[in-house]
Amino acid sequence: MEYLLSAVIGYLLGSIPTGYLIVKKSIGIDISAEGSGNVGAMNSFEVSRSKLVGLLVLIIDALKGLLSVYFPLLFFSNDFVYPAVGLFFAVFSHCFNPWINFKGGRGLATAAGGAALLFPFALIVWIVLWLIIFLVRRNILISNIWATIASMIIVFAFSDTAIKYSFPQALTHGELILFSMALFIIIFVKHIDPLKEIIKNFSGR
Repeated sequence: MEYLLSAVIGYLLGSIPTGYLIVKKSIGIDISAEGSGNVGAMNSFEVSRSKLVGLLVLIIDALKGLLSVYFPLLFFSNDFVYPAVGLFFAVFSHCFNPWINFKGGRGLATAAGGAALLFPFALIVWIVLWLIIFLVRRNILISNIWATIASMIIVFAFSDTAIKYSFPQALTHGELILFSMALFIIIFVKHIDPLKEIIKNFSGR
């Protein structure tokens, strides 16, 4: 029952279409039909041309992930798996939102918000890698994609350290790696279209 309730909590929190609601309210535009069609902080900023709107979407999306971890920890036993399930479903419903025809964001802010509580090792690794790649390439999407791929590899390679810095600690390598892989895969899937565009532009030079 705890698994199911954790999943429901995460799914409902993640499904709040933050970018859609804020952009619709502020400038009357359906963000899912404008710009990249992505319902996240980056496209919210690009469509609205408002740093405040972009920042607000970013913060609330991160809070969705944080609360999807916090509530299972509050209501159930101090066990890694329940908040992990909550965060997975929050990211999933954020990326494939049931209220806006299964469109959504790319999941990074929501995943980061939850990881800040549950799995800071992965979050810190991702941020460091993202900054390094961005300094070299000066492209947000390229940084997102390669930081995600490299982070997954590092979590696999240093799973003992990853477990040590999970809160609460994962009981087995299997549950930590399964959770990490599931999150990374969702985020990577949401970056496939921009990756194709990057490859197309590169090959067209």
